[in-house]
Amino acid sequence: MNKILIIEDEQAIAELEKDYLEMNGFEITVCNDGLSGEETAISGDFDLIILDLMLPEVDGYEVCRHVREVKDIPIIMVSAKKEDLDKIYGLGMGADDYMTKPFSPSELVARVKAHMSRYSRLVAAKKSSGNEIMDIKGLRIDKTSRRVFVGGVEKQFTTKEFDLLVFLASNPDKVFTKQELFKEIWGMESVGDITTVTVHIKKIREKLEDDSSTPRYIETIWGVGYRFKVS
Repeated sequence: MNKILIIEDEQAIAELEKDYLEMNGFEITVCNDGLSGEETAISGDFDLIILDLMLPEVDGYEVCRHVREVKDIPIIMVSAKKEDLDKIYGLGMGADDYMTKPFSPSELVARVKAHMSRYSRLVAAKKSSGNEIMDIKGLRIDKTSRRVFVGGVEKQFTTKEFDLLVFLASNPDKVFTKQELFKEIWGMESVGDITTVTVHIKKIREKLEDDSSTPRYIETIWGVGYRFKVS
């Protein structure tokens, strides 16, 4: 049974999330503050974390950053904050997804299942595949060990950043819309919010490029989306 950690200070919301996820076959642990949530997340064996942004003791941003330093499991950040800057900052801390309250429990379950399924496939593929390396214009992507090197220097990528980079690099010169990328990498239809894709592209460029305003690798096709350049 897959284990999920909910870090949420509003007891009613935590119980609602817990009930719906348990009905769908997940084992749930709940923490009601950031400090105990962070300690539980790091010491425990969980498959996914649902993390509220506004928490007592330690806020969700810091919890996410600290957990991401030691674990690569999916993190879904939830918050009543609707501003794009809050989403950008949360995703920049390493969250895989950002849901704005209020949301339906069925949407939460759908996103949890999508993230869990994709992560399970990645783990299985990593165990079964041989060493597979992509070398492109000074960029080396080791798909087996999930490591990225730029000019021989290793760069640290989150799960979704790595997945997005590999997908684009595996489809050179093909233009993808943000909606297509969201569906491919996050495993679900975009529900009117593609900020997630924009933020992840920005973070990837910061790690790959000397000057992210004139990218060598991932090009913006204005009004359409993005493509990975090979020439």
